[in-house]
Amino acid sequence: MKKKIVEDWEFDVAVLSCGPCRMGYEAGDRFACQYECPAHFCPKTMAQLHTLCEVARSGGDYRKLGGHSRHEIEFTCADGVVKFRLCARYIGI
Repeated sequence: MKKKIVEDWEFDVAVLSCGPCRMGYEAGDRFACQYECPAHFCPKTMAQLHTLCEVARSGGDYRKLGGHSRHEIEFTCADGVVKFRLCARYIGI
């Protein structure tokens, strides 16, 4: 495979708190990605993460979804046991 599109956004996902999780996450775990799915990220929660990443890519503002700033939001996993913080960072092209 050879990527032909240069991505202009980076995303950092941090686990803030965690109950009993099938993925074995613990507070402090981190994931990084651009467009691809982060390695070892929960498949059940990936759709939610992808949607939030698309908000940033399309010029949206996380504050309108309850975020702390334009490019930072906390969200809970699909099962409601893991709390994440997503930070979007524009890196330009």
